[in-house]
Amino acid sequence: MWKPEHRCAAERRGLRYPSDLTDAEWALVEPAIPPAKHGGRRREVNVREVLNAIFYVLSTGCQWQALPKDLPPKSTAHYYFMLWEWDGTLERIHHLLYVATRERDGREASPSAAIIDSQTAKAAQKGAPRSTRRALMRARRSRAARGIFSSIRSASC
Repeated sequence: MWKPEHRCAAERRGLRYPSDLTDAEWALVEPAIPPAKHGGRRREVNVREVLNAIFYVLSTGCQWQALPKDLPPKSTAHYYFMLWEWDGTLERIHHLLYVATRERDGREASPSAAIIDSQTAKAAQKGAPRSTRRALMRARRSRAARGIFSSIRSASC
């Protein structure tokens, strides 16, 4: 149930986009961002704006090409997204925000209970198909059954 304190915590007014980081969120996230590499040119991109661009794409579901012009270029945002996904930075950021939200709400940092729905239980049963995707795919016909080799044989005789 939404209470006045929840509404205040979820208030995004005053930000350019609802997905932008607030100053408090940025203070939590900034230590998790890896520093620029040693040697070479200095990092000229504003990392907070890159993160705002990534959050914009993730929250709106738009394509990278559809990023607004006041955010960093799509190539820069996508490069950092791929880099941070690869090195675990995005996972660390998620964990930091997750723990901070639970502690702010007066809960323990890690949940003490989990819910498993019936679909998850079915997929995890012993003897179930290894891959649900494979079980749902149509069987492929062999090349011979499709008649691909017949034309090759007749041409070579």
